[in-house]
Amino acid sequence: MTSPSHPELTKNQTLVLKALDKAEGPLSAYTILDRLRDDGFRAPLQVYRALGKLQEFGLVHRLESINAFVACCQPHGHRHEMTAFAICRTCGKVDEFSDMAVEERLGEWVRAHRFKPAKTTIEISGDCADCATHEHA
Repeated sequence: MTSPSHPELTKNQTLVLKALDKAEGPLSAYTILDRLRDDGFRAPLQVYRALGKLQEFGLVHRLESINAFVACCQPHGHRHEMTAFAICRTCGKVDEFSDMAVEERLGEWVRAHRFKPAKTTIEISGDCADCATHEHA
Protein backbone atom coordinates (compact mmCIF):
# COMPACT_ATOMS: atom_id res chain seq x y z
CA MET A 1 0.00 0.00 0.00
CA THR A 2 2.95 2.34 -0.16
CA SER A 3 4.85 3.94 -2.97
CA PRO A 4 8.28 5.52 -3.03
CA SER A 5 6.78 9.00 -2.63
CA HIS A 6 4.62 8.10 0.37
CA PRO A 7 5.67 7.02 3.84
CA GLU A 8 4.58 3.70 5.26
CA LEU A 9 0.85 3.80 5.96
CA THR A 10 -0.40 3.14 9.47
CA LYS A 11 -2.80 0.28 10.16
CA ASN A 12 -5.75 2.70 10.34
CA GLN A 13 -4.76 4.46 7.10
CA THR A 14 -4.44 1.10 5.34
CA LEU A 15 -7.85 -0.05 6.60
CA VAL A 16 -9.56 3.20 5.54
CA LEU A 17 -7.92 3.07 2.11
CA LYS A 18 -8.97 -0.57 1.63
CA ALA A 19 -12.55 0.30 2.63
CA LEU A 20 -12.61 3.04 -0.02
CA ASP A 21 -10.98 0.78 -2.64
CA LYS A 22 -13.66 -1.89 -2.08
CA ALA A 23 -16.57 0.57 -2.07
CA GLU A 24 -18.96 0.77 -5.00
CA GLY A 25 -19.07 4.55 -4.66
CA PRO A 26 -18.10 7.43 -2.36
CA LEU A 27 -18.30 6.85 1.40
CA SER A 28 -18.92 9.29 4.23
CA ALA A 29 -16.58 9.19 7.20
CA TYR A 30 -19.39 7.72 9.32
CA THR A 31 -20.02 4.95 6.78
CA ILE A 32 -16.31 4.14 6.87
CA LEU A 33 -16.48 4.08 10.67
CA ASP A 34 -19.42 1.63 10.57
CA ARG A 35 -17.59 -0.63 8.12
CA LEU A 36 -14.44 -0.68 10.25
CA ARG A 37 -15.94 -1.20 13.71
CA ASP A 38 -14.91 -4.87 13.65
CA ASP A 39 -11.33 -3.71 12.96
CA GLY A 40 -11.20 -1.66 16.15
CA PHE A 41 -12.48 1.71 14.96
CA ARG A 42 -14.58 3.33 17.67
CA ALA A 43 -14.48 7.09 17.08
CA PRO A 44 -14.97 9.36 14.07
CA LEU A 45 -11.66 11.05 14.90
CA GLN A 46 -9.81 7.83 14.00
CA VAL A 47 -11.38 7.91 10.53
CA TYR A 48 -10.88 11.64 10.03
CA ARG A 49 -7.19 11.42 11.01
CA ALA A 50 -6.60 8.57 8.56
CA LEU A 51 -8.53 10.37 5.80
CA GLY A 52 -6.56 13.57 6.40
CA LYS A 53 -3.24 11.80 5.94
CA LEU A 54 -4.49 9.82 2.94
CA GLN A 55 -5.61 13.09 1.32
CA GLU A 56 -2.21 14.62 2.10
CA PHE A 57 -0.53 11.63 0.38
CA GLY A 58 -2.82 12.02 -2.67
CA LEU A 59 -4.43 8.62 -2.17
CA VAL A 60 -7.93 9.85 -1.34
CA HIS A 61 -10.16 12.70 -2.53
CA ARG A 62 -12.94 14.46 -0.66
CA LEU A 63 -16.01 15.20 -2.73
CA GLU A 64 -17.11 18.48 -1.21
CA SER A 65 -20.61 18.59 -2.70
CA ILE A 66 -21.66 15.30 -1.11
CA ASN A 67 -19.26 15.30 1.88
CA ALA A 68 -17.85 11.89 1.00
CA PHE A 69 -14.53 10.33 0.09
CA VAL A 70 -13.19 8.20 -2.78
CA ALA A 71 -9.90 6.44 -3.38
CA CYS A 72 -7.79 8.19 -6.00
CA CYS A 73 -7.83 6.49 -9.39
CA GLN A 74 -4.24 7.71 -9.99
CA PRO A 75 -2.74 7.12 -6.54
CA HIS A 76 0.90 7.46 -7.53
CA GLY A 77 0.90 11.16 -8.21
CA HIS A 78 -1.22 13.40 -10.33
CA ARG A 79 0.28 14.86 -13.44
CA HIS A 80 -2.22 17.70 -13.14
CA GLU A 81 -3.00 20.16 -10.39
CA MET A 82 -6.71 20.15 -11.20
CA THR A 83 -8.87 17.13 -10.55
CA ALA A 84 -12.44 16.89 -11.76
CA PHE A 85 -15.18 14.47 -10.76
CA ALA A 86 -18.42 13.51 -12.51
CA ILE A 87 -20.81 12.30 -9.79
CA CYS A 88 -23.96 10.41 -10.78
CA ARG A 89 -26.80 11.54 -8.54
CA THR A 90 -28.77 8.34 -9.30
CA CYS A 91 -26.32 5.44 -8.83
CA GLY A 92 -23.50 7.28 -7.03
CA LYS A 93 -20.80 6.34 -9.54
CA VAL A 94 -17.84 8.73 -9.54
CA ASP A 95 -15.49 9.24 -12.49
CA GLU A 96 -12.23 11.09 -11.82
CA PHE A 97 -10.54 12.93 -14.66
CA SER A 98 -8.40 15.88 -15.58
CA ASP A 99 -8.64 18.08 -18.66
CA MET A 100 -5.66 20.07 -19.90
CA ALA A 101 -7.80 22.68 -21.71
CA VAL A 102 -9.81 23.46 -18.56
CA GLU A 103 -6.65 23.41 -16.45
CA GLU A 104 -4.93 25.84 -18.82
CA ARG A 105 -7.92 28.21 -18.88
CA LEU A 106 -8.15 28.21 -15.10
CA GLY A 107 -4.40 28.81 -14.93
CA GLU A 108 -4.77 31.84 -17.21
CA TRP A 109 -7.48 33.27 -14.97
CA VAL A 110 -5.42 32.63 -11.83
CA ARG A 111 -2.38 34.39 -13.31
CA ALA A 112 -4.44 37.30 -14.66
CA HIS A 113 -6.04 37.89 -11.25
CA ARG A 114 -2.91 37.09 -9.24
CA PHE A 115 -4.95 34.57 -7.26
CA LYS A 116 -3.11 31.92 -5.22
CA PRO A 117 -5.25 28.75 -5.23
CA ALA A 118 -4.75 26.21 -2.46
CA LYS A 119 -6.44 23.48 -4.48
CA THR A 120 -8.73 23.18 -7.47
CA THR A 121 -11.47 20.58 -7.64
CA ILE A 122 -14.34 20.56 -10.09
CA GLU A 123 -17.43 18.48 -9.37
CA ILE A 124 -20.08 17.83 -11.99
CA SER A 125 -23.34 16.41 -10.66
CA GLY A 126 -25.80 14.70 -12.97
CA ASP A 127 -26.64 11.31 -14.45
CA CYS A 128 -24.07 8.88 -15.86
CA ALA A 129 -24.68 7.39 -19.31
CA ASP A 130 -26.26 4.21 -17.87
CA CYS A 131 -28.69 6.07 -15.62
CA ALA A 132 -29.54 8.64 -18.31
CA THR A 133 -30.30 5.81 -20.75
CA HIS A 134 -32.57 4.03 -18.25
CA GLU A 135 -34.35 7.30 -17.48
CA HIS A 136 -35.31 7.78 -21.12
CA ALA A 137 -36.14 4.12 -21.83
